[in-house]
Amino acid sequence: MASKTTLPVLDTRALNRATLARQLLLTRAEMSAQDATEHLLGLQAQNVKPPYFQLHARLAGFGPAELAGLMESRQVVRMVTMRSTIHTHTVHDALTLRPLVQPARDREINYFRKGLVGVDLDRLAERAREFVEAEPRTMAEIREELLKEWPGADPQSLSVAARCRLPLVQVTPRGVWGKSGQVRLTTLSEWVGGAEGGGGLGGEASGIDDAVLRYLGAFGPASVKDMQTWAGLTRLREAFERLRPVLEVFQDENGVELFDLPDGPRPDAEQPAPPRFLPEFDNLLLSHADRSRVIPPELKGSSWTGNQSHCTLLLDGFLAGLWKLDGEKGGGKEGGKDGGKDGGTLTVELFSAVSKAGKAEIVAEGEALLAEMGDGVGEVRFGSIRT
Repeated sequence: MASKTTLPVLDTRALNRATLARQLLLTRAEMSAQDATEHLLGLQAQNVKPPYFQLHARLAGFGPAELAGLMESRQVVRMVTMRSTIHTHTVHDALTLRPLVQPARDREINYFRKGLVGVDLDRLAERAREFVEAEPRTMAEIREELLKEWPGADPQSLSVAARCRLPLVQVTPRGVWGKSGQVRLTTLSEWVGGAEGGGGLGGEASGIDDAVLRYLGAFGPASVKDMQTWAGLTRLREAFERLRPVLEVFQDENGVELFDLPDGPRPDAEQPAPPRFLPEFDNLLLSHADRSRVIPPELKGSSWTGNQSHCTLLLDGFLAGLWKLDGEKGGGKEGGKDGGKDGGTLTVELFSAVSKAGKAEIVAEGEALLAEMGDGVGEVRFGSIRT
């Protein structure tokens, strides 16, 4: 929404530096993997490896074993939340953010109603819950079980309905660095114990307000539409208006109203931003309606080929290139091995010319990635990855 009043203006570079500071990308944070996962409201985990690379780009001294240990001890979980995509969350956030986005999951079921004629969704959820809580199941097994009661229904629609109605988590060893495992699902409460939480849009306003404040802490300054894009929700303006008295309000160069925490970091726009290698589907690039704070307009769409997201390189805080490790595009597919040591060659494709000093910084950051996330043996080279 364009502002009708005169508000302080944050230009693109100011927004860039503020967002990078919230995202722990200006300097690596001295923070645990669990605290960082909570601060960032989860790590995009459509593929297996990205959560590990997201933390490597943001934390000092991070090693994959730290997050893997949290997965195995069930302190963090993989499940569908924002934008109907898989995220790695702390248990607390899994219990609170999943209810927040439940209205979107309910709407998602409506797209499959033609395949669900005659299906009692409450009964479906009950039967699916009993089935996966008896032991973790694959999605194919869930479909087959539900088809026993509704043989005339569309199999995919049945599995979508189960995924939307229930807070299903992917159990380990899936998602554990260096291990492999088929996707098997059970309920959040069965996996971590306890109730499945509340505080969503149908609950108390305080739960929504807390999510707004936390979103601004991780992605602000931001507009109402920005947060709606991040969450995959609509109708959040009421919460922002309720919080307006305790928030700072700005506008961007197009007059769009931006909200922020009073004590939110807003560094000088000229503060240096070091090179950072981000994995595919990093939330930095997905969590605003207007992504020009990170993606220059002329590069819009350049980090995708079809529906596949590439790993991205930030230079001076903005998207400036792509990268891949060895011959593996995308840093690890959801259907492949769960992760481990890559080593080999890190290939960097730049979108425009970079100075010799700039290339040296890229190489240094790439060598650190190889040493800490690979086997320590390899090289960084410049070339094309989209061939």
